[in-house]
Amino acid sequence: MASAAEQLAGSLNLGVLAKATELKNRIWFTLGALIVYRFGSYVPVPGVDAAVMGEMLSQHGGGILGMFDMFTGGALGRMTVFALNIMPYISASIIIQLLTTAIPSWEALKKEGESGRKKLNQYTRYLTLLIAIVQAYGIAVGLEGIRGNTGAAVADPGMFFRFSCMISLVGGTMFLMWLGEQITARGVGNGTSLIIFAGIVANLPSALISTLELGRTGALSTFFIIFFLAAALAVIALVVFVERAQRRIPVQYPKRQVGNRMFGGESTHLPLKINTSGVIPPIFASSLLLLPATIAGFSQEATANTWVEWIAAQLAHGRPAYMLLYMALIIFFAFFYTAVVFNPQETAENLKKNGGFVPGIRPGANTAEYFDRVLTRLTVLGAIYLCVVCLIPEILISNYGVPFYFGGTSLLILVTVTMDTVAQVQSHLFQHQYEGLIKKARLGGRGPRTR
Repeated sequence: MASAAEQLAGSLNLGVLAKATELKNRIWFTLGALIVYRFGSYVPVPGVDAAVMGEMLSQHGGGILGMFDMFTGGALGRMTVFALNIMPYISASIIIQLLTTAIPSWEALKKEGESGRKKLNQYTRYLTLLIAIVQAYGIAVGLEGIRGNTGAAVADPGMFFRFSCMISLVGGTMFLMWLGEQITARGVGNGTSLIIFAGIVANLPSALISTLELGRTGALSTFFIIFFLAAALAVIALVVFVERAQRRIPVQYPKRQVGNRMFGGESTHLPLKINTSGVIPPIFASSLLLLPATIAGFSQEATANTWVEWIAAQLAHGRPAYMLLYMALIIFFAFFYTAVVFNPQETAENLKKNGGFVPGIRPGANTAEYFDRVLTRLTVLGAIYLCVVCLIPEILISNYGVPFYFGGTSLLILVTVTMDTVAQVQSHLFQHQYEGLIKKARLGGRGPRTR
């Protein structure tokens, strides 16, 4: 017999969505906020020649700038007020999360609940402002030294330009941080993830059009384009399958008697994802590997004989050294970040305090060792999965001439954000269905009473 949740899931349709007024308002708010974000990505920073910036990015697009420009939806290449995007906030969030495990007072704040979470969020905002100021100043100074075929990127360099550029970039980042928080609170999905999602998706139509144009002119064969699309669908299916996969550890709670009543005796499970670290390992790994190419591209003294140029050549897309280091860094960060976000000792201790236990495993240290062993095996599978997803696009880009940069990190972000947003929509629909059933039950209980 189907459960209540399965019956509700089977009854979900477009009619239910049409009646869910709150969900519709949340969806419209999310779409409106993303439209505002896309409009802002075309507002230029005062005093910067966008043509020179586009020329510079086309020359150094294979480095870290190309990856960041993809995340910003082209805002960096156009040098707009959203050129830094939401990246300082993400960096600050990761740093605060790492420091929480290292600083005992911050770890205590994390365990305080809602009040502690608010304080940590406030620290994240302050650190975001600091990182944005440093990055904005670096960009302002760097812009003054950029020259293209049509002239300098900055027509009137000086302190006034640096100040105005910093104000524009920092203001854009803080506005996006606020906008992401508003989407999370009043919209559907995680606001920060949706902003990055919108930036990546904005580049897809032009990239697909350029690919089809190369197929029309004969630069790419029709068979390769079909193979490329089929491979993309297969990788997306793999990402969906692995991201939804779980290792469910059974947890049993003993029965206890309070007065004349018996409580407990429940059996549940602790879900562990295969890819606990998410998209953090590919982002960190690609950022570190693209730094030499970026430094070599901006170095005015770099020649073909310098060691910087040699390292950048060895770490180019598709080279064996790049592939091996990419895999090694992904595996390292997968284990490192998994250890940060999941603490087996803390989980086992909390389970012991609540009276729960894993059948066949003693509570306490033995349970922590069991969690650690299971998590290590899952992380091995998750690291292999991340390597496969991230290396397949690199091979296609470097060896088969795919005309746009669309790596595994972008694919992971697109699929996971879509899955999370759809899950939240379903959650709101389930809530609406439950509220409708409760109202019907209350109305049904108001009928005439019989004696």
